[in-house]
Amino acid sequence: MPGLAAKPIIDMLAGVGSLEEAREAFRPLAGIGYTYSDHRPEAHRFGKPGYHLHLTEPGSDLWRERLAFRDALRADPELRREYAEWKRIHSGKDSYVAGNKRPLVARVLAEAGIELKPDTKRLSPAALMERRRKA
Repeated sequence: MPGLAAKPIIDMLAGVGSLEEAREAFRPLAGIGYTYSDHRPEAHRFGKPGYHLHLTEPGSDLWRERLAFRDALRADPELRREYAEWKRIHSGKDSYVAGNKRPLVARVLAEAGIELKPDTKRLSPAALMERRRKA
């Protein structure tokens, strides 16, 4: 996003016809260095140094949340400044856990008419356990 400080990671969200069909991508993604990790029931998450990739069906909670947050940042210079400041304060930390980004994201999504569900309802059991371990 132009004008917004960022960590050196490219986050990607790709729409798929179905999660089951998307399993066909697992082997090719592994072949180019991506590793699968459990995340949310409605998505497949992959990563490699510098890159995160989520495969999910258009319209899923993850799809709606990520696009609404992106659109809000694009539309509101003050929100971009607030988010940049949050990121500056929490740089060097596991900001998604240690910095508790949730209140900011929940507020932005609520303004877009989207309720951010609690982690216990959004994350897979394995991802929830990993988040708790990092906290």
